[in-house]
Amino acid sequence: MTAQVPTPAQREFVAAIGEIAAAIADRPLDAALAGWLDATYPASGAKFRRIAELIEIGDGEGWICPREGGGVRYGRVVKPGAEAGRFSVDVVLMESIRGPHHVHPKGEIGMIMPVVAEPNFDGHPEGWYVYGPGSAHHPTVTDGSAYVLYLLPDGAIEFTGA
Repeated sequence: MTAQVPTPAQREFVAAIGEIAAAIADRPLDAALAGWLDATYPASGAKFRRIAELIEIGDGEGWICPREGGGVRYGRVVKPGAEAGRFSVDVVLMESIRGPHHVHPKGEIGMIMPVVAEPNFDGHPEGWYVYGPGSAHHPTVTDGSAYVLYLLPDGAIEFTGA
């Protein structure tokens, strides 16, 4: 089996996320980080908009959200220790659904990108959110559909089955 050659969009996506991950570095995962992300990479900004476009392109090319389960399409795009440093990079596509309960042992940083209507992810509109270490939830999209990109320190996530 031969390795798949990354597409130009995939290379650009990985570079853009790598830049953001490097800028986050070892900052604490807290409300201050969410504010910094919103100010530095606003949802209305060129970087945020381009990443959203690349996700749509990648979905069409098959390297974003190639798996499906429980009504959620998903995929791990970058493994921890690679181009995004200590973070894994996952993307999900959710439409008015409550996802599986899980815990973020080291926290989670997310980017919400609407696809249809004006959806909210766990009550958050388009933009960034940060959940601290030990946080847990049923990821929920209401009022439409959205891509949600999330960075997990060391790829740490624990599905509870609850």
